[in-house]
Amino acid sequence: MSRVAGRFSRVEPRRRARAFVLGLLADLPRKNCWTIAEHAGDTSSAGMQHLLSRASWDADQVRDDLRDFVVDNLGDENPVLVVDETGDLKKGIATVGVQRQYTGTAGRIENSQVAVYLVYATSAGHAAIDPEGFPRTPVPVHTARLEPGDRLLVHSDGVTEGRDADGRPFGEDRFVDAVVRATADGLPVPEALRRLMRLVTAQQGDRLRDDATALLTARHPADLAGRRPHRGGRGIADALPGKPRGTTERTAPP
Repeated sequence: MSRVAGRFSRVEPRRRARAFVLGLLADLPRKNCWTIAEHAGDTSSAGMQHLLSRASWDADQVRDDLRDFVVDNLGDENPVLVVDETGDLKKGIATVGVQRQYTGTAGRIENSQVAVYLVYATSAGHAAIDPEGFPRTPVPVHTARLEPGDRLLVHSDGVTEGRDADGRPFGEDRFVDAVVRATADGLPVPEALRRLMRLVTAQQGDRLRDDATALLTARHPADLAGRRPHRGGRGIADALPGKPRGTTERTAPP
């Protein structure tokens, strides 16, 4: 707690924050403001509610302090980030994000709150973290203007860098050749993409060892404007809800 003490403007919320954390770490059958307040010796939950909703302290700086603590104590060159979606069933409607929605906790649509948690794990231990606290490198965005009949293919590096049993990569030359052949044969977008991915998976013995993701989209010729394209030639972009037919730009990360 000494690491984050300076983030609180008064001693009272700092002491209450310490009690709150100890309550979270305690072996309580159920954890909410009432049970944590009782664990701290309070007669009501008002103090804990005040800490979370109105007290003056910098949550963003505490988050950054937590990041530094995790790096200092659990830092590793090969960490694992564990993403877990957890649903909590709720009876009321006052909790943030609560609504009738599917939750894996119940296996059906229920009145619930669904949250996604991120855990940083290494051989030294693990800790829940907030990704907002980690520095981000801006991702360049590229925009391509498609002419009627043009196709745009976006793929992950696992497509070209996937290796066979002898360690030979699929390679960019073979990848480009496969794309050109599929295009020259006049295959519809879905079939062209299936042919390409069959080559990629076969080269790795039908067991992908890396992320191999590909997105192929096409702009239909102008003479198809206003008409529903043939089912076999329906592009991925046209299958997306809310995408008007004839859109001329596709934006995607590299």
